[in-house]
Amino acid sequence: MIVVTVLAALGLSFTGAGVASAAPSPAAAAPPVAALATPITGTGDDGSFAGTFTPSQFSAQDGRLLATGVLTGTVSDADGAAIGTVTRTVSLPVTVDAATCQVLNLILGPLHLNLLGLVIDLNQVHLLITAVQAPGNLLGNLLCAIAHLLDGTPTAGGLAALLNAVLALLGGL
Repeated sequence: MIVVTVLAALGLSFTGAGVASAAPSPAAAAPPVAALATPITGTGDDGSFAGTFTPSQFSAQDGRLLATGVLTGTVSDADGAAIGTVTRTVSLPVTVDAATCQVLNLILGPLHLNLLGLVIDLNQVHLLITAVQAPGNLLGNLLCAIAHLLDGTPTAGGLAALLNAVLALLGGL
């Protein structure tokens, strides 16, 4: 029971008989790629959890991107003594960190000007302007939105397909 409580406190959603429609079939999932194992830790009033999550497949559900994989770890009581281990297939929401976009990349070659006896020599100039998208970065958000106005927004399903292709390539190494 403490395992379920600790993992629920961590915000993990289990795939099982109750949510079988949200979980991919085991045959469809690629084998987990150990190099992508992500540390997962959490503490609660009754104890703590320390382990790893290794993704095996990405999917889209209700417009959100989900990572499905294997969660393994150890549950400890409040004193730090191990009371059990967990090895479960779980689905976790995936979020994307702050993104940057290139607004301007201007390269001017060397410049030589002779204006009525005033000589100006300028070596190569490289101007690079990058905008950062994040909450509170109004100008960065606006410039990135304008820079990608005609790009077409990737859907969660398209992103899931791309990430599954990356997992398949990594699994073949």
